[in-house]
Parts: sequence; C-alpha cells; structure tokens
Amino acid sequence: MVVGESRTGSGFGSGVRALASGLVYLVVLAFGATAVSLVVSPGDDAAATDERPAKNRVTLASLKAATTRTTLPRAPRDPDPQGVTDGEVVHPHSVLPLYAAPGRRPFAKVGPKQFGDTWLPVVERRGGWSRVLLPSRPNGSTGWLRTKQVERRTSPYLIRVHLGSRTLELVDRGTTVGSWTVAVGAPGTPTPTGRTFLLGQLVDDSQSFSPVILPLGSHSDTLDTYGGGPGTVALHGWPDGSVFGQAVSHGCVRVPADALDALSQVPLGTLVLVDEQ
Repeated sequence: MVVGESRTGSGFGSGVRALASGLVYLVVLAFGATAVSLVVSPGDDAAATDERPAKNRVTLASLKAATTRTTLPRAPRDPDPQGVTDGEVVHPHSVLPLYAAPGRRPFAKVGPKQFGDTWLPVVERRGGWSRVLLPSRPNGSTGWLRTKQVERRTSPYLIRVHLGSRTLELVDRGTTVGSWTVAVGAPGTPTPTGRTFLLGQLVDDSQSFSPVILPLGSHSDTLDTYGGGPGTVALHGWPDGSVFGQAVSHGCVRVPADALDALSQVPLGTLVLVDEQ
C-alpha cells in the first residue's frame, strides 16, 4: 500500500503519539502564513531585510513548501543516491528557506512539522551550510539550510531495503541488529530505489492492516495518489504473512510484526537506503 495521510505522531526517537485528525495537513501546508512578512536575500538569514527592487525580492510566503504533497522541480538532486551518511539529522524550529546551493536564491521552504516534528538527514556539509534530503517530489530532492538555524542530532541507525532479495536490515552503529524477509512493490508499482529517510509515524484508525505506518520521504514513481494521499511510500505491517518475500505491494514495504516493533523505535530522520540487491 502507498499511504494516505490521516493521523500524525512521534518526535525524534519517540514512540507513536496519535494526534487528533488529518487536519494537521492544513497546518503543514499553511505554515508559510506565519512568516509572510519575512524577506529572504541570497545567502542571508531568513529575517534579513532585502533592499533590492520589489520585483527581485524573495519572501517566505512566495516560496513553495517542501512537503509530501508538493513537487519541487528546481530542487537539486541527491548527488549520491546510495551513499551512507554519519547519521546527522536536523530539525527546523521555524519555517526556513531552502537554497539550491549555499549563497544562492532560495527556491522553497521547509517547516518544523509534517508527521509530527520534521527531521531531515544531512547528506553534505559546506562551511556553515547543511544539505538535506527533502520529502517532496521528485524523489531524491535536496536543499541547503543554514546549519546555525536548525537543531542537530545524530541517529545511530540505518535502514537498508534490498528489493532483489526482498529483505530489510536494521543497522545500529554499523552492526546489523535485525534482518527480515519483507514484501516490496509489484512490477507495475515498484518501490523506488535510492536514498530516503524515515519521515514520521502515524496511526490510521480507518484501517486494520498495520498498527503503525512509517511514511518515508519518497513517493511512488507510478502512482500520483493513493488512499487520499500523494503516493507516499511507507514501511508498515501486514496481517497475511504469505506476502513476505514477494513483490506484491503498491510500492510500500510490508514488514513482519517484530520488524515493525523495532522500526517504530528508530528516530525520525534516519536514513533509508533502497537498492536492487
């Protein structure tokens, strides 16, 4: 299944906290309204004053939000889709501009909430800048943030999904602590490969196939929408164990119950590598 978006929960490293309703997306997609007066200059802080002619100014309100429901055609692509990072993840406490390169004009913005708190994996650093993976289309979208404007932590975990062998590995500080046979996307709705991340945890009372759904920062390459959501790929459980080891899903990775329990303890922002092995 490719998830819709109905309930939210979880901060960095926490368990499932089911929130009130799917109205959280109204908050996520409208967060730019809290910063409509801010003007952003290339290379300046978000609140810096831009004295250039009005036609050349960039405001946070004018920037598209980097969420699971948006497409960012100007976002630079991931330079190393199978690269392992050192586990650093960052959290914006406010709405921040995203840059295609340090010192360039911003092309989008990212806020502090999506499925709970937004934690993004750092894939590159340059001076006072951090390059992060984004949860928007196209898959592999990235953007640069000013490092001093975000909270920084480190996840000791790495999640690996091998489509060929249909296995998932949970790695802790370089040591594999769990390995499971899983179900992956069917040939017509394949699980996208590349580097993504654990975006959130949610509980959907309208379904019974999984007690917890773990959305990733990637999307189906064949489905624009599914179940009311934008085709976001997820890790989740499945009540029929006969599917494990098969390519039968709409793009999500279906995992056994003990794998789901372990994955639910992994901090948000943790890197997920999907390959063809």
